[in-house]
Order: sequence, then structure tokens, then C-alpha cells
Amino acid sequence: MAFFKNARSLRAVLLACGMVSLGPASISVAGPAGIPYGSSPKINSDEPFRLYTTPVYNGGLLRKWLGVAHKLEDERVQLALCDGDRERCVSEAALKFLRIVDRGRQRDGWARVGEINHAINLAIRPMEDLVQYGEVDVWSSPLVTFNTGAGDCEDYAIAKYVALQMAGIPAEDLRIVVVLELNGEGHAVASVRLDGHWLILDNQRMAMVEDVNARSYRPRFVIDESGVMEYSDALPVSALKRNIKGPVVTTAAQPGSITPSK
Repeated sequence: MAFFKNARSLRAVLLACGMVSLGPASISVAGPAGIPYGSSPKINSDEPFRLYTTPVYNGGLLRKWLGVAHKLEDERVQLALCDGDRERCVSEAALKFLRIVDRGRQRDGWARVGEINHAINLAIRPMEDLVQYGEVDVWSSPLVTFNTGAGDCEDYAIAKYVALQMAGIPAEDLRIVVVLELNGEGHAVASVRLDGHWLILDNQRMAMVEDVNARSYRPRFVIDESGVMEYSDALPVSALKRNIKGPVVTTAAQPGSITPSK
């Protein structure tokens, strides 16, 4: 996998909010990953944390997200039906989720985001996947999470992602971000863009912070409607072409290098 620049970094890791799998089953970022922390490069992009990204075309994280995205298609239909006729809705999980969406719809801007962030943080009990499902790294859709009433970090983030969109936030202003915390443990948060600023919505705290002030995270991957992208420490060729006059020369990967998302 590309973000591990040293093969010795590919070691077994400990459970955090749930094992966020980023590649083969034996590799994850849910624990110390041997990645040194330091100041992020000051390069601007439109993504949270203002770092450039490159698409991820395979690997464990992409498979997890595609599995959830497929479930979201069905759940959005169910939520829309329940939203239009609450009296005939037979899903208590859907009604509970929609009540949170309703409270968000009654507000605007930061108040809308704060209401949904606060409500979902309170609605879900923190519980590791291994305890709840008997296996690690289970990504649940909102109705599954609200049916059990429990989940870990990515379950909170996915629920916020869907609720904010139903409450009126455009999809292009919503993200799920996979990060490493300062202790090396993997974590997932939701992110929403308001007035050109990305806010971070973390299940571990009620207060929302802007990405530039979230210094306890090292962003690794970002997810939106188009799929999964990996944060890059270097400008992509397309960005270089926009900013540098003259030809851009690229070099082939050197023998023995780790190719992206293997």
C-alpha cells in the first residue's frame, strides 16, 4: 500500500474504534503503523485538511465502502418512503433516524450540522465490532446501526454523512475521513464543508473543529460519493501542470517500490 513507505511499517496493529482495513486482510491502520508524525505539507486542495488526493482502485478500504454504499442505496429508498409517510413506517430505526434529520432541517448552517452531530453522538453507544459482531472491521449502514443502537467510529461517521445529506447538505460538501491519531490508532470521522471551511465531526467529542485546527489527526484517506481517495504528500501531475510552466517530467516507479493500494 502506498502510504506505507517502508515495508517494516506493515506490522500487526491493535484495535481502535474498530479495525479500519486499508488493504489485504492482514494489514490495517487500527494501531501503531510506524508512520512518523510531522507537519503536513502546505499544499492546498478542495478536500478536508487541504491535501491533494489520488484515487484508490482496490484494497480493503474500498471494498468496505462499496459494501456500505450498496446498502445505502436500499436504505435511502426505505428512508424516503418513511419520510413521506411516517404513520405507515414500520421501522423504528428509520423513525428514530428521521427524527434526528428533522431537527437538523429546522436549523441552518453551523446550527444544522451541530444539531445532527450532537444527536447522533448521543444516539449510538460506542461498541467495538469484535464485541458486537464477533468479528473486526464491520462497516454498518445507518439503519443497521440505529437498529442495534451501537457502533464504532465509522458507523457514527456514516450515519452523520447520510443524515446531513438528508437534512439538505449537498453531497459534494460531505466526506468521511480515515485518519491516524497521534497514538497511531486508526479512526474515522465525518466532515462537512460550510462557507468554504471543512468541519470535523468526531464521535469522541461534541465540539466541532475546523480541519486546520484538528492537529491530533494524520489524514490518510477520504471518502465521498465518487469513491475512496488517498491523501498524497506530493502534488499530482495534473496540479503541477496547472501551477508550473513548461514540461512536466514523471519518473517510473523504482524496482522494489510499493505500488498504490496493493
